[in-house]
Amino acid sequence: MTEVIPPNGSPTDPTASEPAGPVVVFDAPFSDRSQWAAGTSSAYPPDGRNSGDNKLDHLVPGFGPDGDTFTAVRENPFSWRTPLVTTENTQGGFELRPEDVLEAQCLLTATQGTWPAIWTWGRDLGGGRSQPGHGEVDVLEYHPDHPRMLELSNHVNPGNPAYLDGLVTPGTWFTVSCRFGTHSVVWSVDGREVHADGQGVGTDWWAWIIVNLSVSAGQWGHLRPRPDVRRISWQVRGLRVLRDSPSPTAL
Repeated sequence: MTEVIPPNGSPTDPTASEPAGPVVVFDAPFSDRSQWAAGTSSAYPPDGRNSGDNKLDHLVPGFGPDGDTFTAVRENPFSWRTPLVTTENTQGGFELRPEDVLEAQCLLTATQGTWPAIWTWGRDLGGGRSQPGHGEVDVLEYHPDHPRMLELSNHVNPGNPAYLDGLVTPGTWFTVSCRFGTHSVVWSVDGREVHADGQGVGTDWWAWIIVNLSVSAGQWGHLRPRPDVRRISWQVRGLRVLRDSPSPTAL
């Protein structure tokens, strides 16, 4: 067998395979109740409300998106029935791991009070202990007070959140991607890297996925919905997770 000498002069085994690329490890429609639970999350208090986080949300078990459309419905001036899906407490029980890449296509609306998000939430460690930052990484948060801005943040190892203007346009589809790197979480929009936090999630992180639509209660500079608005929506499609596969064993 002829030895192969690459340009750098180091011999290689021609029978060895190239490292495998990323593979899709999660790709389920929101209607799949074996993979997504609707209207419930341990990230919220047991009553499904979270006013302490400036939210008018009211989670109701079973209330999620209609297809790819997440629509919140006003119940009264102080409460909105808000859609949420999560991989927590499902038959599939999918959890993200370090270096996974989550990507999704999104369509935002600039309706006042809208607060859509894709984020993560980690299970407890046992003994009443939680993961750092509860395992939360915000793939995106959006507030129409700044209609072209996305908020990108890592609560596991906080220190360098991003509030980036000019990334999105309401009414126009875009693709967001987030690599949950061990040493740096990296966000991209439409294939272009827009932020790397240099913090990462460490080696022991794991977390469920959450996609939801919250409604702002009016604090922190984020206006609540106008009194005449009864419904607000946003859309998410094509959400999937890619994971680097192990290098194959040489033949």
